[in-house]
Amino acid sequence: MTFIVYLFRRFFPVFIGALSFFSLVLLLVDLLMNLWQYISNEVAARSILQVLILYIPKTLSFSLPLAILFAASYVLSDLYAKNELTAIFASGVSLFQFTAPLLAVSLVLSYVLFVFEDAVVVPSYAEKTALQNELLGQTQSLDNNRIVIIADAGYIVYKADYYNNARQSLTNPLVVFRNKDASLNAVVSAEEAMWNGAHWELSNGVQYTACGAGMSFSPDVQPELTARLTEPPETFRNNTVSVEAVNIAEARAYIAHLQRAGLPSAEARSQYYKKYSFPFIVFIVVFLSIGLSGKSRKNVLLVSLISSIGAAVLFYVSQMVTMLLARFDYISPVIGAWAPVLLFICISVLLLKFART
Repeated sequence: MTFIVYLFRRFFPVFIGALSFFSLVLLLVDLLMNLWQYISNEVAARSILQVLILYIPKTLSFSLPLAILFAASYVLSDLYAKNELTAIFASGVSLFQFTAPLLAVSLVLSYVLFVFEDAVVVPSYAEKTALQNELLGQTQSLDNNRIVIIADAGYIVYKADYYNNARQSLTNPLVVFRNKDASLNAVVSAEEAMWNGAHWELSNGVQYTACGAGMSFSPDVQPELTARLTEPPETFRNNTVSVEAVNIAEARAYIAHLQRAGLPSAEARSQYYKKYSFPFIVFIVVFLSIGLSGKSRKNVLLVSLISSIGAAVLFYVSQMVTMLLARFDYISPVIGAWAPVLLFICISVLLLKFART
């Protein structure tokens, strides 16, 4: 227990300091990148401060893996350099036993990062982006025109002249219903469609039903067809959904929409699985730092910083490669998201096996 308390007393001050430093750097980078635009648009200092505050959760999310890697690597290397770990090993405590509490804490932090990312980072960053765009005059309307949407696995096709996001309405909607053999079932047109929370309600709707080689006309739309008009208004908006920029529930709904429409979903699914795999980077970097510690007794601070940045770069590059392969269906989305995690866990195990104890 004394060893655990001593380790944490050495680790947490460095970790908190590194986390604060890296977060501050990211805040300053964001501020400097947009400073000239703030000045040109005469944005008030209070508004700029509000943008920076909303950006803090994102900077913490970015900085956490690098900060914990640096802190663990620096503390363990410093203990090696001062021969404190040698004394601990001489007392019969192995490197793994000594650092096991640190690994346990990293697992807890991985879960915390997962929850924090989904519940805090995603909404705050979306609010920050929206506020920043508004201050810089870069707001984008969600209204859309000349819309064609494939839904229900390709069995329903929506076409409309205009979508009004404020009213959640479609102007001059035309909906094509197809049979399971891809043949035409019916065509419904209306002057307008309004979203009632469950499905689209048609105004002055008419129906054309396939009948042999021709079409039969009906001034009323069958209720069973209207009940199938359940594609949510978000699908018709003038925006591109990024799975990384939404929470897990919204990402799941978006992927379901792609699959219903029969559209490619490999990239979206790989980004979705990445939401679950990425938090494990906190555990991985601690595991790596344990294996890398003790490689040098000189310039501990510099060596720890370089090794931390190098390991982080290698992880992100490998993740970028596997995600790219998943995007083009060379590997499955699950493998694309989890392969770097498993690879670096194996590397960490090997480094720990050959570490000085």
